[in-house]
Amino acid sequence: MEIILLKDIKDIGKAGEKVNVKDGYARNFVLPRKLGIEATEENVKEWKIQKAKEEAEEAARRAEAMKLKEQIEKLSVNIESKSGEGGKLFGSVTSKEISDSLKAQHKINIEKKKIELKENIRAVGTTTVVVRVYPEITADLKVVVTGK
Repeated sequence: MEIILLKDIKDIGKAGEKVNVKDGYARNFVLPRKLGIEATEENVKEWKIQKAKEEAEEAARRAEAMKLKEQIEKLSVNIESKSGEGGKLFGSVTSKEISDSLKAQHKINIEKKKIELKENIRAVGTTTVVVRVYPEITADLKVVVTGK
């Protein structure tokens, strides 16, 4: 029996997919728990319309993320921190500080979780940091750290 999944089912499929399962499994597990609906002509039409709408929304979000990526790659963030001799910082520059500086200097709001640092910045100078704009889209942001 073909069904359209409304929720993810382990080893069967993800929500929004049309899958083929055994009749008993569909009647006794999937349909009573409202995890899916039977793939009738009417339901398939609605599913196709919904899927097309979701793909259009996904394309719009991806295009917006690409614009943000291009915008971020043109920028650099300046962070001033206390430093000692030899350009070593007292403490370090974290992803939160980078996020706050990006918001203050360029009015771009990026969560600190999306700024990927292999390790915190501990020296004066220019560093390139990876910013995850969208699941598969990353941008390189220049962070310029100056000492006081």
